[in-house]
Amino acid sequence: MSSRLIEMNLPRFPLLKDKEMRDLIKKAQDGDSQARERLVNCNLKLVFNLVKRFQNRGYELEDLFQIGCIGLMKSIDKFDLSYDVKFSTYAVPMIVGEIRRFLRDDNPVKISRSTKETAFKIQQAREKLIAKIGRDPTISEVSEELGIPREEVVSALEAVQVPTSIYDTLHQDDGDPIYLLDQLKDEASSGDAPWLETIAVKELLQRLPERDRKILIWRFFEDKTQADIAERLGLSQVQVSRLERQALKKIREYLTPPPESIKVP
Repeated sequence: MSSRLIEMNLPRFPLLKDKEMRDLIKKAQDGDSQARERLVNCNLKLVFNLVKRFQNRGYELEDLFQIGCIGLMKSIDKFDLSYDVKFSTYAVPMIVGEIRRFLRDDNPVKISRSTKETAFKIQQAREKLIAKIGRDPTISEVSEELGIPREEVVSALEAVQVPTSIYDTLHQDDGDPIYLLDQLKDEASSGDAPWLETIAVKELLQRLPERDRKILIWRFFEDKTQADIAERLGLSQVQVSRLERQALKKIREYLTPPPESIKVP
């Protein structure tokens, strides 16, 4: 794959330090085209490394690379400098999402003929029942009308649904597009969903020792019990509980700024 990188004649630019990256992003978002071009050039290797995940999908590497660059440019435009998170941490899911959306839209999921026929019959039955009962019918009513199991009705309806990407454009006028991601909210809060905060937490996990990181991921991302984790690690539940508390304490320490960094008005 490295030879393909050379064949694509990608310019070789040095990696940017975090401060330089942020300065260039600020300038690019203010309309500086040269800063934008340098940001793109210095992150081409990142795009290429992500594109390699999608090789052997029946597409030319160069085509996927171009799609990845679109995701990179969107990342530059939308990156919020107020968040204490690396640009690459934010850009990776944007680039990968752009490529996946291209693959999804260009090569939709294949559905069997029988499933399509069932979905068509379901639609006809729904229209018939709406005319008859004056409202949208339930799954059970459609199932009874067609004489097929409820599970088959649900499966057929789910199969013909078009998957949605969080990077789908909801609206665009003369300004920047509004993506589905921008409209998602956190049910536990009254404001917008803290997507970047979630990314930042995952970045903090990388600073933990491997065992501590695994414990927190299993507990809070995979919903495993302490007993499950103890069995995996060959430890007692008491030991896992202690390690979990210590790991959470480290995370809180990472999130708490040192006293000298707090400005007193």
